Amino acid sequence: MATSSQSSKSVYTIPSGTPFADVLTKGLLDQVAGNPLALTGYTLLLPTRRAVRSIREAFLRMSGGEPLLLPNLIPLGDLDEEEILLSGWPGGGMFAAEDLPPAIPDLRRQLLLTQLVHAKEKTTVPIDQSARLASELGRLLDQVQTEQLSFDSLAGLVPAELAEHWQLTLDFLEILIQEWPDILAEEGYLDPADRRNKLLEAQTRNWQTSPPPGPVIAAGSTGSIPATAQLLNLVAALPDGRVVLPGLDQTLSDAEINALEETHPQYGMYHLLERMELSPADVQLWPSPQEKLNRHRAAVINTALRPAVSLGAWRDQKPLPASAFDQIDYLECPSPEEETGIIALIMREVLETPGKTAALITPDRDLARRVSAQLHRWDIKIDDSAGTPLALSPPITFLRLCATLVSGEFRPVNLLEFGKHPLAACGYDPAEFRHLMRLLEVSVLRGPLPAPGLEGLRNQVETQDGPDALLLVLDALEEKTARLRDIFAQGNGSLRSTVEAHIRAAEDLAATDNQDGPARLWAGDAGEAAAAFIAEVLDSAEILKVIKIRAYPALLDSLLADRSVRPRYGKHPRLNIWGLLEARLQHADVMILAGLNEGTWPPEVQGDPWMSRPMRKRFGLPSPERRIGLTAHDFVQAFCASHVVLTRSRRVAGTPTVPARWLLRLAQFFKAHEKYPALLPSKPWDRLQTLLDKPDSVRPVDPPAPRPPVRARPRRLSVTQIETWMRDPYAIYARHILDLKPLPPLEQEPDAADYGTLIHRILDAFADRYPAELTADLPDDAEAELIALGRQRFQNVLFHPAAWAFWWPRFLRIANWFVSKEQVDRPEIKQIWSEVFGTLEFDGTEGTFLLTAKADRVDLLTDGTLRIIDYKTGAAPSASEVKAGFAPQLPLEALIAGESGFNDIPAASVAALDYWRLRGSVPPGEVIQVGTKAAQLAEEARDGLLALIRLFDQNDTPYEARPRPDKAPRFSDYEHLARVREWAVAGEENGSPDF
Repeated sequence: MATSSQSSKSVYTIPSGTPFADVLTKGLLDQVAGNPLALTGYTLLLPTRRAVRSIREAFLRMSGGEPLLLPNLIPLGDLDEEEILLSGWPGGGMFAAEDLPPAIPDLRRQLLLTQLVHAKEKTTVPIDQSARLASELGRLLDQVQTEQLSFDSLAGLVPAELAEHWQLTLDFLEILIQEWPDILAEEGYLDPADRRNKLLEAQTRNWQTSPPPGPVIAAGSTGSIPATAQLLNLVAALPDGRVVLPGLDQTLSDAEINALEETHPQYGMYHLLERMELSPADVQLWPSPQEKLNRHRAAVINTALRPAVSLGAWRDQKPLPASAFDQIDYLECPSPEEETGIIALIMREVLETPGKTAALITPDRDLARRVSAQLHRWDIKIDDSAGTPLALSPPITFLRLCATLVSGEFRPVNLLEFGKHPLAACGYDPAEFRHLMRLLEVSVLRGPLPAPGLEGLRNQVETQDGPDALLLVLDALEEKTARLRDIFAQGNGSLRSTVEAHIRAAEDLAATDNQDGPARLWAGDAGEAAAAFIAEVLDSAEILKVIKIRAYPALLDSLLADRSVRPRYGKHPRLNIWGLLEARLQHADVMILAGLNEGTWPPEVQGDPWMSRPMRKRFGLPSPERRIGLTAHDFVQAFCASHVVLTRSRRVAGTPTVPARWLLRLAQFFKAHEKYPALLPSKPWDRLQTLLDKPDSVRPVDPPAPRPPVRARPRRLSVTQIETWMRDPYAIYARHILDLKPLPPLEQEPDAADYGTLIHRILDAFADRYPAELTADLPDDAEAELIALGRQRFQNVLFHPAAWAFWWPRFLRIANWFVSKEQVDRPEIKQIWSEVFGTLEFDGTEGTFLLTAKADRVDLLTDGTLRIIDYKTGAAPSASEVKAGFAPQLPLEALIAGESGFNDIPAASVAALDYWRLRGSVPPGEVIQVGTKAAQLAEEARDGLLALIRLFDQNDTPYEARPRPDKAPRFSDYEHLARVREWAVAGEENGSPDF
């Protein structure tokens, strides 16, 4: 660090703990007291346009709302800005801007680099991945040009023994070294960072020869950009120039200064002072009243974050007053949900004090959106000033859905996503269109995947005998997407024709019966931002003359990355949500610093896709840790507010988090000073937040026990539903009385139930082909015939990987076992009935009750008795469950058979009740015999069913949910409706009487 001999340079600081913008503007107003017009001769150089807005607002506050002629406020710009505005520079700075080519628009540069990458990789990389690589190349360009480096030194960057691997990267970077400069010159543009450097360098040279006539003040910048640092050095040396640094800690010793690392909050400013050949002693306090200065708060954080070489001096330092630790709240929350709720509550509480302000500062945009949503419970409308991703805005979401809809050939998931978007109307009234989409969902889209395209959907509607209104809405979709579908059908095409067809389709699909599509699609701030983005794409679309159209939706997503839309209006007068950039130079009475976890704030150190750390250092690029130092300075500045709240979540998405390193330092600092209070909240915010949604009293919900009138109760059930009736009566109530049927999933994959159905149908077909009365002995090729039957019925599902890999091999093993079993049993079988339907009537107290059944197989044995078989591809009931009456299917089928209730089967005694478990594993199949007392089981089943019918023929008998938890069904479509998990946690309920 230089000595204090360079006093000719005017460098000031506004300490942490003071509102930077207010103190700066108050000092300027004091300097021109009595002559407010003198301000027009001042020039203020500020870091960003956001900082310009902050200073304007501060002048308004400091002047008490009086009209004021402001200084010339000029943003130096940063990499977030798309163009640097240097108009109005004193001393003739405009000449530089006029002589330089314009900055290339970001999107045009990305598309040009995308074309280069795609050509370099010989189209082996999809166009959307090429666009993402192009974005990374653009970032590398910005970094290199910002640091005023040249790509010429890349070739000799790596030692020879390591050069082979590096050569691959270097070959790729030839895009930037050889091709990009020529393309840029041909386009007539400069890279944004290069143009900014040239403008700043030109202004620096101009002021060196022709100093400006009025005062020039560069405030709020830390000189992290070399060209900016050069300009700041010149401004500090101007006769009437001053540089004002934000929050310089002048208490650091020489040893501490020399030990500063890039992650330290003071590193950037001390690096700037070193470039300016100044020492901390050369830096003066900004001349302004400092009554708002919170010196002790600044001392707390500056001491806690001192370099490691001086941490041992914590105990030896002069004690700080207890007030230094006042109004520091630390809240560690279980999850982001609790964190957002507490933050919203704190911000709401601030409004109870007239004039008091609060601001949430966080780099976590998801957290910011959640807090904004939480505040809606109090009708507080507040937007995230850092903006929301443009890709998530309603217009762009709709555009993406339209592209995916056509690209995916109207797959059910894509069609429903599109159809339920608020902008979707397709020429209908929006409410009517949503109704039709819901009807289409229930009628067609649920269940197995239909054939591709609108024709497949149309066939499904006709097969299901759906209403004509559904065919009409499909016709409308076909008409409005015709051009875009033609583009996608071509396979390859230009970006321009694709975008134009896409926009035309989206506008037509957004149109209602009384409003044009463009008026709906491009309305509001988000619509204007979306329109501007599309206009940018069209302005540069000629670059990509040929793309694979199927990749267009993914390309669109790549181009949308890192774009935001910011609200222009609707700012809350006392509450704000800021990102780290927006928070710079800002102030509020309560500053809430949220998301203080490693990886969020500070950000995770990202690896460079192009160079290793040693390579970056040799090349001259700053280390990735420098970004942590910048965010650390943001943390320190915000921490020094009069009231600061620090929050973090212990888990995010179920994953444990690590507290921000600054929190750990603060905790250790507090621990080292035992007499000071710990980091605890001033109020029990977590408990208060819980109380917001806590009911006045909590009464455990009772299990549902509906008692519909007898006339509404079912008078017909199948034998399988009788088992459900016994185990879970509520499911019968929901299915047969409320008529609630579960919707099948979208694009349903074949599941275990489908597998079971396939096996049943194959065995039924085999029984039809080889009936026992004609073929007492099976032919030698019976197994081959069974496999052939299976292949016919499997053909519709074998394209599913699981069916081909698992189901078919299992079936082959089942076929071998089944035929072997049949060859043994056939001599004892006289006749076989497969999939036979039967009924039996019972006399209930309120009328006839009809029992139905479809037996998988009934064998008439040579001794005149019957054997009833039920195929099971899954688990089969145990013999004890059957005997106990909780698996009454086979006994009830025996009862029907004994009463001659099955079609074409004469009355006969039932000798055997068997489950054939067909698993296809080892063994492939097994026979589970219920027992030899089939007649007794049938009579017991009759008595049990009659008792059940008569019990539920009484109005006061409820349809309980799971009356016997130990006998409850393993799966139920109605468990959530019965709210089982809500009332079952209190303990196992008392069982109802057995039937």
